[in-house]
Amino acid sequence: MTLNVALFGAGRIGKVHAASIKSDPRARLVAVTDVMEEAAQALASEHGITVRSASEILEDKSIDIILIASSTNTHADLIERGVAAGKAVFCEKPIDLDLERARRVRTSVAASGRPVMMGFNRRFDPNFSSLRTAFVAGEIGKGELLAVTSYDPAPPPVSYVKVSGGLFRDMMIHDFDMCCWLFGLPDKVTATGSCLVDPEIGAAGDIDTAVVILHYGDGRIATIRNSRRAVFGYDQRLELLGSEGMLSVENQLETTVRKSTTAGVQSAKPQLFFLERYMRAYETEWAAFVDALSNDTPMPATVQDGVNALALAEAANLSLTEGRTVTVTAQMTGQAG
Repeated sequence: MTLNVALFGAGRIGKVHAASIKSDPRARLVAVTDVMEEAAQALASEHGITVRSASEILEDKSIDIILIASSTNTHADLIERGVAAGKAVFCEKPIDLDLERARRVRTSVAASGRPVMMGFNRRFDPNFSSLRTAFVAGEIGKGELLAVTSYDPAPPPVSYVKVSGGLFRDMMIHDFDMCCWLFGLPDKVTATGSCLVDPEIGAAGDIDTAVVILHYGDGRIATIRNSRRAVFGYDQRLELLGSEGMLSVENQLETTVRKSTTAGVQSAKPQLFFLERYMRAYETEWAAFVDALSNDTPMPATVQDGVNALALAEAANLSLTEGRTVTVTAQMTGQAG
C-alpha cells in the first residue's frame, strides 16, 4: 500500500524532506502548505502536487501522514491536530521551545495512540549509526567518556537567533539527543557559554560559543562543544572512549583527495553545511519512519526523545544563567524515576 503524505513547510528543510519522500516508492507526496504562498507554489510545481490549506489537509481522510517542517512555533499545535485527525506524524525538532508545552504534546500523543516520530536526523547518519551499532555490540567495552563536537561554519542571521529559542534549544539540541541515544539521560548538567563570534547575538540575549558537561550517576561523562563559527566548514565529530577501546567519527570532507609532498600533507575542507553533510541521513530517516509504520514497530525517535532533549536544553540554560550544576528531574522529562 502506498502512503499519501502532505508536507507542512516549503522552506529549505521542507524541500529536503520532499525529495526524501519522492525517493521512497512506498510513499506519495500529494500536497503542501506554507504561509509563504510563493514557496508552496514553487515546491508544488516541482513535484507535481497541489497547494492546500492546513485544514483541508487535516480533514482529508485519504492523507495518511503529515510531515511537519514548518516554523518551530507551529510544531506543537500541528502534532496535536495531526494525531486528532488520525494521521501519522513526522515532525522536525523541536516539539516546541517551551518544555511544559512539549510535555503536554507528549500526553496528547500518548492518548491518541497515533505514531509520531521526531526528526533527529543525526541518528540516521551512516557513520554515527555504525558507531552506535559497534558500541551496543560491546566492541569497546563499557562506555566511559563521550565527546561531541558541533561547529557551524557561520552564524545565522540575528533575526533568526531572536526566534530560535537560543543556542541550546536550536543547535545543541541535536547533540543532547546524540548523548541520550548513546549514553541515556544524564543526572546533571553543567553549562558555560559566551558570545565571541557576533556581538549582535549577545545583544539579542543569546550565546554563540558553549561547552556543556553531562554527568551520569555511574560516573560516565559526556561533553558537548558548540560554536556558531568554524571558518573551515561544518565540523561534526564524535569520540567515545570505552574500557576496551575507542570509537570515533571524523568530518566528511569535500573530497577524499590528499596531497602529500615534501612541503607537507594537504586534504580538502569539511563539507560546507548540514545539507551536504546529512543529506543521506535525511533519506535514511524517512525510510526508517515508513519502516516503523509498515511493520507496526516503535518509532526510532519518539516524542519522549524530543522532550528529553528539550529538558536538557532547559537545564543547560538554567545552569548558564545561575552558574551552577542543574539536576535533571523526572518532572522535567515526564518520566518516572
